[in-house]
Amino acid sequence: MLTEAEILEDVLNSKEGGLTEAAARAILDLGFSDEAKEQIRSLLSAKNRDEISGEQAASLKNYLQVGQLIDLLQAKARLSLQR
Repeated sequence: MLTEAEILEDVLNSKEGGLTEAAARAILDLGFSDEAKEQIRSLLSAKNRDEISGEQAASLKNYLQVGQLIDLLQAKARLSLQR
């Protein structure tokens, strides 16, 4: 089964020419807030202690999926800026 990130990677890689410089730089500025980073650390800590609830596990999964999306977008942005 394909993940959302794998499908998005295919979409991002299908367009020739890449992103405009302004779009690439804007994407490179994307990231989680300090509050979200702390929440992610807390969720990971709970998971490592095997004390994570089902709701917390779902939240962590969502954070990780969004993180993957940001990583893919930023990789595309870096490639666009190298051209």
